[in-house]
Amino acid sequence: MGRLDGKVCLITGSGGSMGRASALAFAKEGALIVGCDLFAERAEETVRMVTEGGGNMVSMQPCDLTKMDDCEALVRTAIDAFGRIDVLFNNASMAYFGLVNEFAIEDWHKTMDQEVNLVYYMTRAVWGELVKSGGSIINTASISAHQAYRPLPALAHTAAKGAVLAMTRQLAMEGAPHGIRANSISPGLIDTNQTKGILADPDFFTVMTEQIMLKRPGKPEEVAMAALFLASDESSFVTGADLCVDGGTTAW
Repeated sequence: MGRLDGKVCLITGSGGSMGRASALAFAKEGALIVGCDLFAERAEETVRMVTEGGGNMVSMQPCDLTKMDDCEALVRTAIDAFGRIDVLFNNASMAYFGLVNEFAIEDWHKTMDQEVNLVYYMTRAVWGELVKSGGSIINTASISAHQAYRPLPALAHTAAKGAVLAMTRQLAMEGAPHGIRANSISPGLIDTNQTKGILADPDFFTVMTEQIMLKRPGKPEEVAMAALFLASDESSFVTGADLCVDGGTTAW
């Protein structure tokens, strides 16, 4: 028996590093996977990897989660394929960086759209199905919601992920009468497609890892395993919580 046997798990951003790692990990534990991504080629590659590994996955791509119509279409894709939704992993997001006095106003709004609004839209679209299943919501926050990273001009990102953290607690309260659990994961510095470029800079790498107790970036698979715990019945008494997957960054 797998830890997620028969659970239908919707993972947004399944073409990205953490989304793909989660799709593979969840499928290995018996989940039926529903994925989506803005980038079709990446999403299709994840489907191929899951199915070649013996898993079952459907995906919608391109899918723009900042559009309510796309979120609702994704829910229909899940129901048409598997008849239910048990887990929503709001993993997808896109961050933009800049100093407060230099950051473009349009980038501020893009950050809110692509890190906050898409979580609300997707959760709203899935809510009725989660009420039926008494499901689990997992939101990707960030340690940037807890503390600043010295080298990062991340005002918009910190504000957005702080909102995700607060939204998760409210979802836990509103979901509790329906048996819905809502938790967040706050990754630290993770080696992903989005961070590979900056991590290749030795000076930046050194400054960033100085704040990490374990002195290295995390791996997408390490975030995926935290999400797997929150998706499974092993976390049945965990709701309204935030799990920091950060190598000890926020512990000092």
